[in-house]
Amino acid sequence: MDAQTQHDVLIERSLDEQARQLFVKDFRSHLASQVVGGVPVAYYQVELPKFVAANGRPPKSKDEIRQFMLTNPYYQFWSGLQRTSQEMMWDSVIDSVERQAPALNARAKTLAAKAKKSTNLGSLRLNPDLEIPRYHTGVDIHIQPGGYHTEFGADDISAGAIYDRGVHIYLMGGMGSENDSLGRISSNWFRLEHPNLKPARILDMGCTTGNSTLPWGRMFPKAELHAIDVAAPVLRYAHARAVSLGIPVHFSQQNAEHTDFEDECFDVIVSHIMLHETSNKALPKVLAESRRLLKPGGIMIHLEIPRPDDVFEKFMFDWEAYNNNEPFSMGCRESDLIGLAREAGFDPEKVTFAQADAGLSSGQRNYSATGFLFPMLKAEKSAPVSQQRLRKAA
Repeated sequence: MDAQTQHDVLIERSLDEQARQLFVKDFRSHLASQVVGGVPVAYYQVELPKFVAANGRPPKSKDEIRQFMLTNPYYQFWSGLQRTSQEMMWDSVIDSVERQAPALNARAKTLAAKAKKSTNLGSLRLNPDLEIPRYHTGVDIHIQPGGYHTEFGADDISAGAIYDRGVHIYLMGGMGSENDSLGRISSNWFRLEHPNLKPARILDMGCTTGNSTLPWGRMFPKAELHAIDVAAPVLRYAHARAVSLGIPVHFSQQNAEHTDFEDECFDVIVSHIMLHETSNKALPKVLAESRRLLKPGGIMIHLEIPRPDDVFEKFMFDWEAYNNNEPFSMGCRESDLIGLAREAGFDPEKVTFAQADAGLSSGQRNYSATGFLFPMLKAEKSAPVSQQRLRKAA
């Protein structure tokens, strides 16, 4: 059964297309629940004893593990199938999008025109002169053909349509019926941690199709909600999708390293698994820009990919970097995000990590036997001394 929520720009599937996409989804679930479990068996029962016998010690790093696991037949078997399932996923979705592209683009334009005539359906602001950063143009992230930014015609939304359906298949429905679980995690966590804060202005960085943005709109319906991305096709799609689902969002085509928003204009800044798709040079700039944009006392939350402690789990999660065009995922996972946030100017005493359980089943975890814990880098911009004194006095 397919549980993805229908909206006006979600692709329609013929019975054959539906069957094909559900097969890929179930195939990936089978790999995650039945096949990948043999990889740790191959490691702990076959390769690790051989390594210890030859070296008199266990592996010190994931790179040492990688050197001998790449030649293990079972790992090769699983890895080949995992990569194949990713290619099958995009192929199955792209066929549906190509067949409907003119109609989808027309629907998006109609929804955008509807928003322009309204005062409460959000907006879309594109910048055709924006330079797409190298970390987007250098590879097709997730091996999605063309990545997020490629346009196949005027007013194109194809990349967004591909991504929206593909993400649902990628985690086998684990992102929820609206692919919004990460946004629900971050917004619920914020509400529980700061029950008395009612943000008036919120920014979601690297929003792609807005799937993680909308839960913030539902959580804080009175807030002015903004979302940015560098890619025009996903922004057109995100805007049309938000209009269709009735959540007002102001989307704009901007690079999170440097935006055109004024200083200290947001109460909350969030991102959802965006940082690992930037670069070593961009990451400190994003954190510095977040601090510039936050009001005194404002909160920054960057939800990121899992950072396992176990050396074998680290090796397994690196599969994405080597095989799924996620080149900076290793660098981001190993970076000192707390240290970088402090260097960006945040008060060292107000920079912390939290963790959120994604609640994925064994058939949705891809590589991990223990589950997915998403770390959240949280920082509060220190309030002026006068405000701090007022808070203490209160």
